[in-house]
Amino acid sequence: MSMKKNVLVFPCGSEIGLELYRSLSYSTNFSLIGGSSVEDHGSYVYSRYITGLPFVEAHDFIEKINTVVKQYQIDYIFPAHDSVVVKLAQAKLTGNIDCEIITSPADTCELLRSKGRTYDCFSDAMHVPRIYKSLQDISEEDWPVFLKPDTGQGSKGTHLVSSLKEAEVYTAADNSLLILENLPGKEYTVDCFTNRHGELLFCEARQRQRILNGISVNSVIVRDKQFKELANIINNKLKLNGVWFFQLKENKADELVLMEISPRVAGTMGLTRCMGVNLPLLSLFNAQGYDIDIIENDYSITIDRALENKYKHDIKYSHVYLDFDDLVVFEEYVNPNIIAFVYQCFNKNIKVHLLTKHKDDLRATLQKYHLTGVFDDLTQIPKTDNKYAYISEKEAIFIDDSFAERKQVHEVCHIPVFDSHMLEALMD
Repeated sequence: MSMKKNVLVFPCGSEIGLELYRSLSYSTNFSLIGGSSVEDHGSYVYSRYITGLPFVEAHDFIEKINTVVKQYQIDYIFPAHDSVVVKLAQAKLTGNIDCEIITSPADTCELLRSKGRTYDCFSDAMHVPRIYKSLQDISEEDWPVFLKPDTGQGSKGTHLVSSLKEAEVYTAADNSLLILENLPGKEYTVDCFTNRHGELLFCEARQRQRILNGISVNSVIVRDKQFKELANIINNKLKLNGVWFFQLKENKADELVLMEISPRVAGTMGLTRCMGVNLPLLSLFNAQGYDIDIIENDYSITIDRALENKYKHDIKYSHVYLDFDDLVVFEEYVNPNIIAFVYQCFNKNIKVHLLTKHKDDLRATLQKYHLTGVFDDLTQIPKTDNKYAYISEKEAIFIDDSFAERKQVHEVCHIPVFDSHMLEALMD
């Protein structure tokens, strides 16, 4: 692709919007624009930022979005809120939006926006929460129960209640609340990807070990075949396209019970991304009609969030093989994140080997960007050569923006491979 495609993320200041930035900001194929209805944290993150967009409930929402699409030549919109997902999917179905929307078909989005409809749809295929038709149907041994909005997200508007009197207070204020059995066990999110042909290409579960305001702030990868089995059930029953996820929680009998399914990016998908599977980026390529190939690194990793991402991993390496073009230098600027990582390696006595197919005089280019002497050694190879042939160290990692190069090194050298968006997993 010779020109970058413009991608609008809306609303960009949400946890979902911030994860989309981390996933796509260093892509050589897409240029991000953040949009919000009110000024938010997105203005500190997105260099191209639009505020004052209408709220999704506004009567002129689609009209105003189309104005932005035309003004900024938007090719794709990545919705970062459940209500926006539904609204834009419906506009896409009716032909009222002037660009592509990265989500599943409208009928799927509409169904999944309702917890009640979702449970009805899957009640014959997997465990779903018991729904009490009224407070009078709750027996003494069933308390506590969980009150949940039918169209909510996160923990907003939810209540764990232990008595009839307490439940009556909340249901009197909102008689649309679902009255559900309480699920006291472990909670999981399963990140998934379905290609445009309806094939489930990826499924990875993570345990939500600590939750704050409905957001998972500590998660770890969990591998169990039952997650893939449930993902296949969902994928076979619904028309899904691109990134999606579902959440499960154990009941009193330790059975996995469906909590929700959502056809969008999850805020903590950074954990999956730093395993090597960038689901937002794959969704954009999928929308362009490309066939998707996925590789995933095999190591243990945990994410812990405190307004920023931090990771623990078990990767042991004493050498780094690092690409140059579109990595160390990105769009004519030195990438400060890469240089921070290089100097972290220097502090730990880890050797950094520059391995590049740079077409110009490499030493002159390094001098131009004040990078002379930064790397332990320089290897400039012909464009037709394979980089894996120049990797001799076994306790090493490989960093390159090219998927083809990463795939070859991963398959031949059997070492972890990284794109620039994954380096946060390696930073202390």
